[in-house]
Amino acid sequence: MSDTEHVIIESGAARQPFNYAVGLHGSRFLQELRDHRRFMAVKCPRCGKVYIPPRRVCGACFVEMDEFVEVGSQGTIGTFTILRYAFIDPETGVQKPVPYGYGFIRLDGADTLFQHYIDIQDESRVKIGARVEPVFADERKGTVKDIRCFRIID
Repeated sequence: MSDTEHVIIESGAARQPFNYAVGLHGSRFLQELRDHRRFMAVKCPRCGKVYIPPRRVCGACFVEMDEFVEVGSQGTIGTFTILRYAFIDPETGVQKPVPYGYGFIRLDGADTLFQHYIDIQDESRVKIGARVEPVFADERKGTVKDIRCFRIID
């Protein structure tokens, strides 16, 4: 992807009357997911905190960050929920199938939690501290949906 190409965020059939730029850090993160199936974070030069998804300024030190580091694709569930109430998905405009799992995952090497869907085929295995790995979409487009979900591996 050249520097002049834009990452497009899709909303299914729902029309969004605005453009949204994810910036340099977000673009690098999404491009690496799409092209290499790897997770790039950013590291604070002062305190060493590693942020995923990457952001420009450290929340603890308020210094600008530009050192990208790869973190592991596997991680640990920090917290989660299983949703059982049907609602209209604002991303697609269609009713979201339930139940589904959603959680905060600490990827190996990161200090922050990454939010995403969790595979709940066997709900008894979904718990805080469970080890997970990403399930990538066959066709990746440069969005966070390039990760279909995280599945339990232990």
